[in-house]
Amino acid sequence: MRPAAVFTGLAGMAVVAGLLMAGEARLRSGTGGEDTTATEAPETGAAAEIVPETAGRSAPISDADAEIIARAAQLAAPSPAPTGRTAAKPADPARPSETPGGQAAGPAAKKPIELARPVAENAGVLSFGERRLQLAGIIPTPADRICGPAGRQWPCGMMAKTALRQLLRSRSLTCDLDMAEWKGMATAACRLGTQDLGIWLAENGWAEAEADSPLDAVSEKAKQAQIGIYGGDPRRK
Repeated sequence: MRPAAVFTGLAGMAVVAGLLMAGEARLRSGTGGEDTTATEAPETGAAAEIVPETAGRSAPISDADAEIIARAAQLAAPSPAPTGRTAAKPADPARPSETPGGQAAGPAAKKPIELARPVAENAGVLSFGERRLQLAGIIPTPADRICGPAGRQWPCGMMAKTALRQLLRSRSLTCDLDMAEWKGMATAACRLGTQDLGIWLAENGWAEAEADSPLDAVSEKAKQAQIGIYGGDPRRK
């Protein structure tokens, strides 16, 4: 037999063997694919059952993160739906109460009130019938006060009272009060026209100013000028 014929025969046998092996591999892969599909199906179902269980679990967070989330949820929470009856809100002491008409009822503000026939009891206290009023910002000078050194004393209290009476001459005043009627002693700023009586007494030295009063500087000028109760007997001049 020729060598060429032998080589050709061997090659053909090798090709046939290769084809057989390839077919067997395909058959095995097809069978394995079916088995794999059959075995994997239950596993997929089990995974589907496990997923919902693990999906409901959240990863642990720190206390700081939890506090931030709680605050955000509180701010984003919707307001509760109104019910038939509205709960009464507690009164806020920092805000004035409201009247039934909806207007704020703050503390009663003082208003200018005209008072007729004032009588000066001393340099600082006026009387209107049974009502008495002390001028704001000053210390009244008693009518029986005596001023000056020994041997040169003079009735400065009576002189101060007389000076205020001569200014008033029973003319009506405008005083800043809560109400026109009161009992006992009231304290208020009063004006004769545009002249504030407290300022007039302090400027002329007929009364001392209260401590930390706006009239303190005015009274100090009268003291330096030695007028009124700070000076000598005006009857000697």
